[in-house]
Amino acid sequence: MNNYLISIVGPTGIGKTALSLKLASHFNTDVISADSRQFYKEIPIGTAAPNAEELEVASHHFIHHKSIKDTYSVGAFEKDAIEKLELLHSSKSVVVMVGGSGLYVNAVIKGFDEFPDVATEIREQLNSELESKGLEFLQQELKRLDPKSYETIALKNPHRVIRALEICRSTGQPYSSFLNKHKAQRHFKTISIGLKAERPLIYERINNRVDQMIENGLLEEAKAVFNYRNMNALNTVGYKELFNYFDGEWTLDFAISEIKKNTRRFAKRQMTWFQKDSETQWFEYDTDIQNIINYLDNELKKTS
Repeated sequence: MNNYLISIVGPTGIGKTALSLKLASHFNTDVISADSRQFYKEIPIGTAAPNAEELEVASHHFIHHKSIKDTYSVGAFEKDAIEKLELLHSSKSVVVMVGGSGLYVNAVIKGFDEFPDVATEIREQLNSELESKGLEFLQQELKRLDPKSYETIALKNPHRVIRALEICRSTGQPYSSFLNKHKAQRHFKTISIGLKAERPLIYERINNRVDQMIENGLLEEAKAVFNYRNMNALNTVGYKELFNYFDGEWTLDFAISEIKKNTRRFAKRQMTWFQKDSETQWFEYDTDIQNIINYLDNELKKTS
């Protein structure tokens, strides 16, 4: 197998974009974005998408290719990304992928588990029970029907709990019994590297980045999409908080402080997700680029 995907992961604000540009230049290749927030062309500031100058360094794919009005799932992204990789690998042996959306990164590298279709009524019933009986009620049902999932999924995330329960109810089998049954075939080998830093430094970088976003026009960007606030693409940090400000519920200073707080929480969840992958080689955020290139060159030689 002579085709490779270099996957760069890490928390938001750590420097993944800058590293991806350096590696794309070194390997004379393209960059695939696996950041689900950067797909949408109307919100470049709040999603920290590469700017025009950065986009000129290397050809990018899946940046601003969708509108917030579009419906775009992780399954659709997996299909599109694999097709794009097959095309790119026909002329380039190495492609770089960068992104902080763990689910989207995994979709490209590993593919998805296959689940049976679920009747709409079951999903609607679970959402109704969430509303009337609360999340804890659903958590206890999951504990009874699928103890393994109860121990492993994010129980505070109602979407995850409902997803597991709808499979349990519709099939009579545990959600966990459908996991890891079929591994997707990939015609490339992945080399995964991650950037890390001490938590206080990550948080400081996040706070500074949010201030920079405000200075760059995040407020005006959020105002421009305010009428589309119910779109799924805008159910994300940076916009939800400013929408509360526009509604008169929060002051601007408080909204900005909440953006910082929620982005820090997001970064913490990112690290928890990415650190589960034992195959990722981690580097300090300020590691000399040549050290990273040397590592990658050695990996390429080992596997070629």
